[in-house]
Amino acid sequence: MAAKTTAPSTLYQPRDIPSVSLSNFDARIDEITNQLCDAAENVGFFSIIDHGISPTEIKDMFALSEAFFSLPDDVKATVPWNVNNVGWEKNSQVRPSTGVADFKESYQLQFGSNMTNTWISDSHVPGFRSKSLTFMHRVQRVSEQLMTCFARGLGFPDDYFIKVHDVSRSNSQTTMRLLHYFALPEGLNGTVYHRAGAHADWDLLTLLFQHEGQNGLEICPGRDAVTQFALGDTWTKVDLSAGDIICNIGDLLMSWSDDRFKSTFHRVKTPCEPGDYYGDRYSIAYFNQPCKDAVIQGPKRKYPVVTGEEFTAAAMKRNFAALQEKKKALAQETAENSKVAALARTDVGVTA
Repeated sequence: MAAKTTAPSTLYQPRDIPSVSLSNFDARIDEITNQLCDAAENVGFFSIIDHGISPTEIKDMFALSEAFFSLPDDVKATVPWNVNNVGWEKNSQVRPSTGVADFKESYQLQFGSNMTNTWISDSHVPGFRSKSLTFMHRVQRVSEQLMTCFARGLGFPDDYFIKVHDVSRSNSQTTMRLLHYFALPEGLNGTVYHRAGAHADWDLLTLLFQHEGQNGLEICPGRDAVTQFALGDTWTKVDLSAGDIICNIGDLLMSWSDDRFKSTFHRVKTPCEPGDYYGDRYSIAYFNQPCKDAVIQGPKRKYPVVTGEEFTAAAMKRNFAALQEKKKALAQETAENSKVAALARTDVGVTA
């Protein structure tokens, strides 16, 4: 069983999640650009509708994902997670906001050579590689429409972000993550199993697909957050219709926009309230990450020039440092609790 803690108090605030239609994209590009930039500035989270990926395509990709996760662990372990940020992991992603592992498993996929020997065999899931790549290219096309709009909004050429997120290049870092959050028993009585601890993504844009009714996703816009990782701040539940793509701004676009657009904290909360979903939860996240040699700097040059590889490395370094601080704090809390317990035993004449 995954690590668990006592549930903190959670405050909720209703927020409007903007919905942006991509229908008739070429004719409406200026209107769509304005809507996306407004959402990115004021919320950091929005949904995309009329994006051209059919409900059947999404349903089929979820079926493929579930077929993979239904395999025995020893079979999934034939494609283990590796340093190229691809492969399968289980209960191993630890968030700095919690200090313990998320209660989930995932399989991370990329387009190029990083996936060498990391595709599950067709003998286990027939057509997995070809079907996954087809879907990834479909999502990439939607991503490029969004990139065009954000480039326009920042005063860059239309293809500015597309060129540096070219998934046909060998040094592409764009990743699709298939996610399976494990079912939990009802009546947890305030115990939290961290399905996904509070965090912000460090990519340009994240596009998320989820099953309707499998709730748990919550957001706290970065501009509203006061505490680190928005813990103790007000959160908003996100439960959109099937077929919608839920998008959030990552740290990279925040930096690339000179902080005009704000990345947003989000989490997958443990079910513990009436109406919460306790069963197996599946989602698919598509992380738009720049090629390693991409040159990153906003139009106002607020931050020094870095490459895509350097930005990712710096984000991982910050993440690791924050995690070490969290683990240190948890260890100190455990030690203090042990001292209190020892004193209590002494007070009532109990010895170990």
